[in-house]
Amino acid sequence: MLLLNFAHPLTSEQLQQLQGLLQRPVERVIEVPVQFDHNRSFAEQVRELVDKIGLSAREWQTKPILINPPALNFIAVTLLAELHGRMGHFPTILRLRPVSVEGTTTYEVAEIIDLQATRDAARERR
Repeated sequence: MLLLNFAHPLTSEQLQQLQGLLQRPVERVIEVPVQFDHNRSFAEQVRELVDKIGLSAREWQTKPILINPPALNFIAVTLLAELHGRMGHFPTILRLRPVSVEGTTTYEVAEIIDLQATRDAARERR
C-alpha cells in the first residue's frame, strides 16, 4: 500500500492504527506538502502538486493507493477530481478524528473510506 499524505505528518502510532485497519503494511509514505496561492487557479496547482509525486500513468492505475487528503475543502475536492482522472476510479481515503488526552487534542485513525465503493452504492439509489 502506498500512502499519499497531503496533510500533517502521521505519527508512528497513527501508522500502526492504519496498518491494523488495512490488515496489510503501508510500504511507502509519500509526504506531499500542500501550500496554495489563493490568487492562482486551484485546478492548476493541484495538477502541479500531483505531477510532483512522480508516479507513472501505469502506477496511478495499478498500485494500491491510500490518500490522506488536505484539510482545505476546495483543495481536497479538486484533488479527488484530478486523482479520479489519473486512477480511473475514486481513491480510498483516510479519516482522522480528534481525541482529547489529558487536556490535549491528538488525532487517531478513525476509518478508511473507499470512495469508489461509496460512489457505486450511491448509483443503486438513483
